[in-house]
Amino acid sequence: MPRVTLYRPTTLEGALNDFNRYVESFFDDSPLSASESRILNHLPLLDVRETDTSYVIEAELPGYDDTMVEVHVNGGALTLASKSNEAEKNGKAEGTYILHERRSVTFSRTLKLPENADPENITAAFKNGILTLEIKKRTETQKRVIQINKAE
Repeated sequence: MPRVTLYRPTTLEGALNDFNRYVESFFDDSPLSASESRILNHLPLLDVRETDTSYVIEAELPGYDDTMVEVHVNGGALTLASKSNEAEKNGKAEGTYILHERRSVTFSRTLKLPENADPENITAAFKNGILTLEIKKRTETQKRVIQINKAE
């Protein structure tokens, strides 16, 4: 005979957290539940550094290669986007899937370039799942040291 257990949360916050987990698990695979955490999980993580002569962006893209990522500049905006298409991948596989959990995730992430960035002087390299972009600064805006002469 099945037993029924009475649920008694110790705090209101605990009850609300349990309820939120229940609702999220119920709608987990539904396209209607685009929660912020699920959306953010599909965006590449970025590190942005500034040096004296350039800006360096490193994007973490595990499972991608250089043919699956597109980088373009439009005005003062730099966009990273995936070119991966799940239908293309599925067309290459032979047989019928019994279990299909891996998904190709498309993303697009746009960053505003600083005013002193030179959009004509950007280099990109892809190695070990890390996309590295180096955006040179305009030479007229780079820091330079001015020599001070001794007064006589």
